[in-house]
Amino acid sequence: MQKAPCPYNTRLQKGGALLDDMRLLVRQWSEVPAGPQGDAVVVENLLGKETRSRAFDIYRRVFRPRFLEGDPPSAWKLLQLLEDRELSLEIVRPVYYWVTARRERILYDFVIDELAPRSRSHDRIVRTEEVASWITERFAQYKRTLSSVVTSKLARGVLSTLRDFGILEGAVKKRIAPAYLPIEAFAYLSFALHAQGTSGQALVGHKDWALFLLQDSIVENQFLEADRRDLLTYQAAGRIVRVDFPAHSFEEMADVVARRSY
Repeated sequence: MQKAPCPYNTRLQKGGALLDDMRLLVRQWSEVPAGPQGDAVVVENLLGKETRSRAFDIYRRVFRPRFLEGDPPSAWKLLQLLEDRELSLEIVRPVYYWVTARRERILYDFVIDELAPRSRSHDRIVRTEEVASWITERFAQYKRTLSSVVTSKLARGVLSTLRDFGILEGAVKKRIAPAYLPIEAFAYLSFALHAQGTSGQALVGHKDWALFLLQDSIVENQFLEADRRDLLTYQAAGRIVRVDFPAHSFEEMADVVARRSY
């Protein structure tokens, strides 16, 4: 029997959120094949890095896996629509986080399995050694071991990424931030999940909401608020739930979000 491949990697030790760089690339990306554009990142040094090798490393290890080859694929398109409408960082940042977490499995599983349950407890401090221990255990499940140096760097990468995305707070000592997802970003992400085939109660109960540390009751309140703001239509009768959107494409949904955000 063939063993399951390890879903984890160590990319976050070298490239965390890199939000400014990702936004710059998303804004400038186009349908031109990725290869030539990847070269352009190096040749033209669009990222303004000290060396072209660093610019290419960011493209190859961060932008391409997350925003070209991730889940959803070509996620840069979803974000470019928001960037083109000059929406605030508060609205676009959660969408960048969602795309990043769905591609970086180590980040996704840590938040879902460890951080979300802990956010309901009194201990909101997240310690580097605890993250490192969790990483070691997860890799061990797939018969993989990392050096202590790589494990420590990866743990710090996970923490800094979550801080940059607003899930954690604190420069040195990291703690779980209060759960908050702007209603405009919530509606756009709901549409993204719906576009992937999730609807009704499954949409309300989708595990991705735990990435934002939202409990079930808060998710339902978010749907009610989004309905009140005409970002979507939410109807619930017992366990029967229906969610409809005033848009048929991401471009239309971006317009809806933009109109409601101003």
